[in-house]
Amino acid sequence: MRAEGSTHTTAVVILGAGPAGLVLGNLLRAAGVECIVLERRSRAHIEQRARAGFLAPDSVAVLREHGLDAGLRARGQTHSVCEFRSAAGRFELNYGELGRGEAHTVYPQQHLVTDLAAEYLRRGGDLRFEHTATAVHDRFGDRPEVLARDADGREHRVTARYLAGCDGARGLARQVVTVARTTNEYDITWLALLAQAPPTTATVVYGVHADGFAGQMPRSPDVTRYYLQCGPDDDPLRWSEQRIWSELSRRLGADRYGPLCEGAIIERSLVHLRSEILDPIQEGRLFLAGDSATSISPSAAKGANLAILGARDLAQALTLAVRDGDSSALDRYSIDFLPRILRAQQFSHTMIELLHPPVGPRAAFRRDLQRAQLHSLATSRSHRDFFAESYVDI
Repeated sequence: MRAEGSTHTTAVVILGAGPAGLVLGNLLRAAGVECIVLERRSRAHIEQRARAGFLAPDSVAVLREHGLDAGLRARGQTHSVCEFRSAAGRFELNYGELGRGEAHTVYPQQHLVTDLAAEYLRRGGDLRFEHTATAVHDRFGDRPEVLARDADGREHRVTARYLAGCDGARGLARQVVTVARTTNEYDITWLALLAQAPPTTATVVYGVHADGFAGQMPRSPDVTRYYLQCGPDDDPLRWSEQRIWSELSRRLGADRYGPLCEGAIIERSLVHLRSEILDPIQEGRLFLAGDSATSISPSAAKGANLAILGARDLAQALTLAVRDGDSSALDRYSIDFLPRILRAQQFSHTMIELLHPPVGPRAAFRRDLQRAQLHSLATSRSHRDFFAESYVDI
């Protein structure tokens, strides 16, 4: 016998309690717009799930403007230099002194999500963990609804004026919409690693190696994110710690530039690089933000930043529609935000081409172009300025 559920009505239902959903929820609460956030995972899970950590200046400005930056101010670290290593040598690019003179703030996403969830609840927000959305009905009507099942199997029905899909690339919102989409599978896989070890240098390090990309991304004084290109069918558990550190050291040129700071590998997973662009990012009264709106590779650290900026724009549009009865900004949401997505996707693609060994019938020619691009980035001020601006731009 099915357990008895409940029925609720609100102004906006938000699917997903990641950066997009929680920024959106906080901004709506601050504007006096009622909303309910449904998250299929537990609170402990989302607050421990390690993801991206590089926040662009525009993202930091959004968090600061809306009082969501307390943890960021206390524990965030400014990063403004990245280093490239290849067979031709190495060079540093101080992007904080190039382009518009802007830097990243490193703040692990699980810490940001923890902050955002706590603030949303402090503001009286309705956040339901372990509630899996199972169906969306009437998204083209005036009162769309979401069906969700909780951890005890009870079914809940939530009716709203608008729905916001912030539940990721594999979430229900992405599955429901029937909009046009273009996809690119890169045939590139990374072994994503978290090491209980300080970064070897304070900079991001990109290792461009003939046997595959390797990267170091500082996260905190005692935890470092590493990436290691591997086979698409590799089992992360079959990579011993000795093999991991050996490959990282080889591809990052530890014999030439100094040994890595090694430590226990505390997390490992596979990341298959792919991109998907949806156009439009809205359908009826269902609006997409974050990874629901676009899949982007982590090669340029744009995903979390797109989530924050998209949530800000969507919150402004929903507030006008709910509070003032003006839906003009909602009608333009996709048209206005898609250029940001396309700009981020273009730079992400550029980084993928720059960092990974070419394969296929034109591999030798593309290797020559890759070498030329790295040389230009090392020596051309105009190229460095353009890269610096694109690197932090959202």
